[in-house]
Amino acid sequence: MKAIGFTEHLNINNPKSLFEFETPTPLPKGHDLLVKVNAVSVNPVDVGVRRGGRGKLATPKVIGWDACGIVEKVGNMVSLFKPGDRVFYAGSFKRPGSNSEYQLVDERIVGHAPKSLNDAEAAAMPLTSLTAYEALFEQLALSTDSTDNKGKTILIINGAGGVGSIATQLASNAGLTVIASASRSESINWVKAHGAKYTVNHRKDLVNEVRNLGYKYVDYILELKDIDSHWKEMCELIKPEGAIASITENRRPINLRMLTKKKATFAWEWMYTKSYYHTSNMQTQHDILDTISTQLDEHKLKCTLTRTLSPLNAINLRRAHSLVESGHMIGKVVITNEKA
Repeated sequence: MKAIGFTEHLNINNPKSLFEFETPTPLPKGHDLLVKVNAVSVNPVDVGVRRGGRGKLATPKVIGWDACGIVEKVGNMVSLFKPGDRVFYAGSFKRPGSNSEYQLVDERIVGHAPKSLNDAEAAAMPLTSLTAYEALFEQLALSTDSTDNKGKTILIINGAGGVGSIATQLASNAGLTVIASASRSESINWVKAHGAKYTVNHRKDLVNEVRNLGYKYVDYILELKDIDSHWKEMCELIKPEGAIASITENRRPINLRMLTKKKATFAWEWMYTKSYYHTSNMQTQHDILDTISTQLDEHKLKCTLTRTLSPLNAINLRRAHSLVESGHMIGKVVITNEKA
């Protein structure tokens, strides 16, 4: 089968940064699905893994953590899917990724693709939806019942990013007042269209920005941009007994003592944890994706696809990486084998 990978951590303008090669088609075992990949999305994690690191790999590494495709074959323990099913998923951090003609993926982290979306639209959704859903309803322990969240506020830092675009919708649907950070007119319009009631500028002092809206504290904070830059602001803004979650890693120590008097909680969200460690609740990702699929089909959630490239080859994959690396992407970029 054809795959796209890298052996060196090179600038994306270098043709060798991502290149096509042939590799044997894998066979499914156990809970594995063999999926014929029809469309993939590029996320910041793709860029980070591709350009981070040193040295040269002995064999090409295939990445990619968003896909939509058709189940071709199943392992002997599969019970959730059958050949011919159309699926979408974000995959595992420890296995070859979706930038290939076929991919093995554990059924327990796969969902049924939304019927109302085409392959490109469906491929834009899994990683960001899983991250946003887990951050809100698992790590921040929010209720999905809007009556439970009446009068509660959440600050989402980087609301126009991939995860933020889903988190604003999910939080708004769950009855919270969403304050989303955005710094450009395009991103301000985007977050408001996706459920934010108010916007603040994360390039300015967030404490002043939020308090100018009339809120001394917020009940919840979801940090999606730069935890080091915003940690002190978050500790000041969080309500006593409130909760903060972050998806970005700190590069210097964060002072948890700043939360002591407020008895506030802090949690990390990493979408890959369940598949990385094969946790006992791994199948919740299947359940979450099916929930997201239903909400998309019922038009309770909006697809965040904004750019489609075709066909799925090394040239277009490098173009997609370049777009994500620019830092100015609003919404998601997808590469598909369908006509763009």
